[in-house]
Amino acid sequence: MDEYASVRYVVDDVQAAIDFYTEHLGFTVLSHPAPPFADVVRGHLRVLLSGPPSSGARATPPDASGPGRNRIHLVVDDLDDHLERLRAAGVTLRSDVVAGPGGRQFLVADPSGNLVEIFEAARG
Repeated sequence: MDEYASVRYVVDDVQAAIDFYTEHLGFTVLSHPAPPFADVVRGHLRVLLSGPPSSGARATPPDASGPGRNRIHLVVDDLDDHLERLRAAGVTLRSDVVAGPGGRQFLVADPSGNLVEIFEAARG
């Protein structure tokens, strides 16, 4: 697993999270060994999806409940295309498109409220 950078998200429903990441964000399932856990990959990014009974979720401190400001960052070539496709699919948008000197981005939430940033770099 050295070839992946991994992020763990504690999710309410592992299957709903698998569906979200594979159907909407281009991930593929790496493994799904038990109902409370799966991992999905996109390039070198591995997202660990830990349901409430998983050891990853149980190791999370009780005061760390709910999604926070941390998020994974996915780079795309056509932000507007992704925005329209995700809107049409009913994905929960958590921000408007924000532009800055580095590019443009918007946030979506997975079924458990974890944030994912969709980002398009500025063209030089």
